[in-house]
Amino acid sequence: MTRYPEPRVPAHQLTITWQAASLLLDYPDDTLLARLDLIRRAAAELPPGLADPLHATARALRSVDLPALQQRYVDTFDNRRRHNLYLTYFAHGDTRRRGVALLRFKQTYLRSGFVLDESELPDHLCVVLEYAATVDRHLGWRLLLDHRAGLEVLRLALADAGSAWLGAVQAITATLPPLAGDEHAAIARLAAEGPPQEEVGLTPYATPAFDPVALPMPSFPGARR
Repeated sequence: MTRYPEPRVPAHQLTITWQAASLLLDYPDDTLLARLDLIRRAAAELPPGLADPLHATARALRSVDLPALQQRYVDTFDNRRRHNLYLTYFAHGDTRRRGVALLRFKQTYLRSGFVLDESELPDHLCVVLEYAATVDRHLGWRLLLDHRAGLEVLRLALADAGSAWLGAVQAITATLPPLAGDEHAAIARLAAEGPPQEEVGLTPYATPAFDPVALPMPSFPGARR
C-alpha cells in the first residue's frame, strides 16, 4: 500500500490555493476576469510562497484583452504536449492504460459522492483541484501526489515558455512535499521522453478534445461540497 506524506500546508491554505489555481487555469472568459479581484483578496491570506505566484498569474491575465487571452490559452494548452492539463496524459499518453487511470479518478470521486458530468474527463487539473479544495482534501491530495511528475513537467514547460499561467502551477506544486531524489529522476526522464504516443481508444472515455472546464463560483476561504 502506498504511504502518502501528510500536507505541511494548513488545510485552509490548501483550500484557497487549490481553488484559486483551479479558477486561474480554466478557460478565460468574462466571468473569470470578474473573479480576479476575489482571487487576489483570497490569496492575500496566504504566505508569500503561495500568494505571490497566484498574484503573478492574476496580474498577467488582467493585462491582456480577452480575445487575445483566449487565443493565448488555446495556443498554450491545446497545442503543446508538455502543457497538457490532463494529468494522466503525462504518464500514459493516448494509450489503453490511460483509460484505466481515468477510471481510477472517477472511482475516487464516487467514493466522496462527487459525480462529474460525462462531458468532462476526471483528470483535468481544474477538476482535480476543485475536488481537492471543496469535496475531499484527503483523496484529492493523493491524486495530486500520484501525478506529481506530470505536474512538475507542466511547471517546467510553462516556465520555459514564459507563460502567464506558470504562477498558478507553481502555487500548486508549492503545496506539495519537497521532491525526493527518485522523483527528480522520474521528472527528468518524463521531460526528456514525453508521454507515450501510441494512439488507441480510451474506453470507457473518449480521447479528450481539450475543451475548457466550467467551474462554479468558489466560497473563499472555506471549502464547499
